[in-house]
Amino acid sequence: MFLKIKNRIEKELTSYCRSINTLYPLKSLSPLLFKRITEFLSRKGKRIRPLLFTVGYLGFAKKAAPGLYRSAISLELLHDFLLVHDDVIDKSLTRRGRPSMHAMLNKYLLKHKGLKFSGEDLAIVAGDVMYAMALDAFMAIKEDRKRKEMALKKLIEAALYTGSGEFIELIYSIKDIAEISRKDIYKIYDCKTAVYTFSSPLVMGAILAGAAKSQVDKLFEYGICLGRAFQIKDDIIGMFTDETEIGKSNLTDLQEAKKTLLIWYAYHKSGNKGKSAIRKILPKTNISRMDLEKIRAIVLNSGALSYVKNEISALLNKSEKISRSLAMRSAYKKALAAYSKTILAV
Repeated sequence: MFLKIKNRIEKELTSYCRSINTLYPLKSLSPLLFKRITEFLSRKGKRIRPLLFTVGYLGFAKKAAPGLYRSAISLELLHDFLLVHDDVIDKSLTRRGRPSMHAMLNKYLLKHKGLKFSGEDLAIVAGDVMYAMALDAFMAIKEDRKRKEMALKKLIEAALYTGSGEFIELIYSIKDIAEISRKDIYKIYDCKTAVYTFSSPLVMGAILAGAAKSQVDKLFEYGICLGRAFQIKDDIIGMFTDETEIGKSNLTDLQEAKKTLLIWYAYHKSGNKGKSAIRKILPKTNISRMDLEKIRAIVLNSGALSYVKNEISALLNKSEKISRSLAMRSAYKKALAAYSKTILAV
């Protein structure tokens, strides 16, 4: 079922990219902006957000409303807007195995000397344009106006929470790891990942379909569980997976001094030598491969990897318990549970 829905989403995204210049005078305004946005949107991805939006809707609706899939890709556009800005903040040169937006624009600017702006500046603006496109794409669905307004508010809230999460994470990067609590880390996970990747898409779809508030609330909690688990898994991948597989540098999280659950647990369960190494490496402006290997060894020796894997299992079990009380159509509820297990497998 999810594969079928994803194929529909991919088809809709392709159609959208081909029609961008018809929808907006983007190409005539700036051929460069048009080319870079279209290329970025066309890159392969998991499409988690539009998938969950569609399942949240079809799980409660009797049939698909016209414009459902165009509305669904609004969440992919929102995601891409956030990725562009995130890459600027992280100073990441790659995204999904290709140059990041600002890297592409910096390459374009190489032939121009003495500029007062950079590819990063242009990328921020390109991201803003993509956010406007996301809001417009959402409006495509032909549904009850009041429910549509409520769902749109959730889309805007998703952007607000994600931006706030990014802000908080940057501020926390200044703090010593000893000052950060487990609760602080989960606050970042909820704002940066859980709300906009899982809770908001599911809730938006359900609201549009006319689901009861009690169901919407349960879906939101369900999404928080999945989002936390997904972010923990992403932390594991970022630290232990080769960067050729993840399409970006695996030094990024350490370079940004991100306080992940892995690092937090490793710090608190290590001896003085391990604690000292973590506190010495995290503030460094240039993280080396040797630093990464040291942190990996500390994480493994502290039992942090086993701890966070158990945390993923506990969150998945909690989500399954919530799922059993959902009044979604059986086929979609089963498909959602199966998909959740697939993307959280470690």
